[in-house]
Amino acid sequence: MPIHTFERTQRLRTTLDIAWKYFSNPGNLARITPDALHLRPLTPLPEEIYPGLRIRYRVRPLLRIPMTWLSEITHVTPRESFVDEQRQGPYRLWHHEHRFREIHERSVEMTDRVTYQLRFGWLGDALFHRWLVAPQLKRIFDHRERVVGEMFG
Repeated sequence: MPIHTFERTQRLRTTLDIAWKYFSNPGNLARITPDALHLRPLTPLPEEIYPGLRIRYRVRPLLRIPMTWLSEITHVTPRESFVDEQRQGPYRLWHHEHRFREIHERSVEMTDRVTYQLRFGWLGDALFHRWLVAPQLKRIFDHRERVVGEMFG
């Protein structure tokens, strides 16, 4: 069963403190997610993530069919990185690492690295990855890049 990786790096015109404050607030995830996914939190959201935080979302990733996604924040290094992992949802494995690096006083490099594996073994991969999952991940992160670019330059 193949394990896939998607990575995107973006430069932000802001300070590390401001970038961290924005991206470590789980309430901002829906703001940077395409409307077509209908991402809605089902649990109360704190203002900042912490290890062990579990958040349940309702999302419609495929053919507008609603599903529950349970995400857990597994690692947090303040102002540097955090990891969310899917505990319930469409993937067999979902490990999303968010990294932040200060380039200089008003510039931050942000990298998202998603490691994922589809369900249904080689069949799921053959049927869904190339034509559905990979293009959808690209669209999601293209959208994020545009929205975040508008906010942070």
